[in-house]
Amino acid sequence: MTAEAAQLGYANAPKGGYRSRAMAIVSPPPKRLVMTLLLAGSAVAGLTGLAVLPAMAQRAPGAGDPAGAARVPPITQPPSATIMAEPVALFIGATDADDDARVTRAEMRAGVTRSFASIEKARPESLGYIELADWAERWLGDRNALPSAYETDSDGDNRITLTELTAQIDKTFTRFDRNKDDVLVRSELLTLDSARGNGLDQRGQRRRQQQ
Repeated sequence: MTAEAAQLGYANAPKGGYRSRAMAIVSPPPKRLVMTLLLAGSAVAGLTGLAVLPAMAQRAPGAGDPAGAARVPPITQPPSATIMAEPVALFIGATDADDDARVTRAEMRAGVTRSFASIEKARPESLGYIELADWAERWLGDRNALPSAYETDSDGDNRITLTELTAQIDKTFTRFDRNKDDVLVRSELLTLDSARGNGLDQRGQRRRQQQ
């Protein structure tokens, strides 16, 4: 074997020519092996598709299935209105002396008198602004609950008399009394706040209507 043949990796061969070892290494695989690999790949792809189909069916019901489409919840639902009661409404409801679920104006005024007397004050005839906040915390649940000291102090002397407090609660009583019979039932003490339920204030609601 010549040096050139050794460098090219040829083995001893007949005169017809030499066969390369490299050519033998890269020769095509048998057809049976090719078919086996193709069948194995097809089987894996089929199993993957079967695993994905149930998940797709859960995410999106068939377009032609009305019953399935009905089970899909809507993207958004209109929020319901909020039923609430103002702190002063809770106070007025608590002045129902005869427990008949009806509050007369006389019962309300007697309740204001009792609540006024329950607060310790520097002057027995009137409440300072801080003392009115004490009254609001005890009887309305919060020191900043309405009515405020500024709207209740009608003469602007920085003191709240029983007459002034009663007059302010009287105004609230009249506002709640929708049928003007001088008696408040529980439904009149509730407020249906549709703007709060929709997540909009009144101005936002008007803006939406204008658009």
